[in-house]
Amino acid sequence: MSAFIKQADVEQEQFDWGTIGWRCRPANAGARRLVVMDVTLEPGEGHDFHRHDGQEEMIIVKQGEVTQFLERDSSTLRPGDSVYIDEGVVHASFNEGSETAHLQVVIGPSRGDGGYDLVDVSAEEPWASLR
Repeated sequence: MSAFIKQADVEQEQFDWGTIGWRCRPANAGARRLVVMDVTLEPGEGHDFHRHDGQEEMIIVKQGEVTQFLERDSSTLRPGDSVYIDEGVVHASFNEGSETAHLQVVIGPSRGDGGYDLVDVSAEEPWASLR
């Protein structure tokens, strides 16, 4: 169902690595193919190594900067930079800067009410000792 999503309607979910503002997913917008999130990473925090099987992802840096990993490669992304991640590719985002990083994240296709599936590989090698 088509809908206007006002800032006041964006559900905020706190994680140990940051905050997700859920703009569009099945649970709030009825989206079947698309998940859109506002992600905040505080200095020193990050979303550790993981993958999304069967889902593609785009991360766009809106403010601050992040060290973005694609498998074992990394790059510093600043406002206006982005990264496209194929399905099943291990990735991670870390805020090693001094200011809060704000990201826009799009994942598709949508899965279940939550919108996405995540496989945490941060305790596995080589990811556990890569950083």
